[in-house]
Amino acid sequence: MQVGDAFPDFTLPRDGGEAMSLADFKGQKLVLFLYPKDDTPGCTLESIDFTARLDDFAVAGAIVVGLSKDSVTSHDKFIEKHNLGMPLLSDETGQLIEPLGCWVEKNMYGRTYMGIERTTFLIDETGVIRHIWNKVKVKGHVEAVLEAVKNL
Repeated sequence: MQVGDAFPDFTLPRDGGEAMSLADFKGQKLVLFLYPKDDTPGCTLESIDFTARLDDFAVAGAIVVGLSKDSVTSHDKFIEKHNLGMPLLSDETGQLIEPLGCWVEKNMYGRTYMGIERTTFLIDETGVIRHIWNKVKVKGHVEAVLEAVKNL
């Protein structure tokens, strides 16, 4: 996926057992952040940082949504434990994550495995990708995304 592409349509389960689709965000800016795993240090920090700025994103006309391969049950626990304020989508089969190009080979401590590359998409009101942050470093990321939303 590249800037200027239409974001692929999706319907995925979310925390609480409901489902969300791309159509649910028509007419609104969407910040979709993909993260590797619930309740791990970097993912927790990123989710808490986004939660802390949700009002600022709302004022700028954007909704923030997280996405990982974790189950809905895992998302529910993660939200409750850290008092997170945004919906978290579950893509256990990779139906959206893989076509986005975010399911990649990773290396840690000499071990190779497949995992989600921390990535954030800014999607405009018509469903077009306006910005992509790849290989996200958590520190300062939320501020950079918020600035891009304000400038859109």
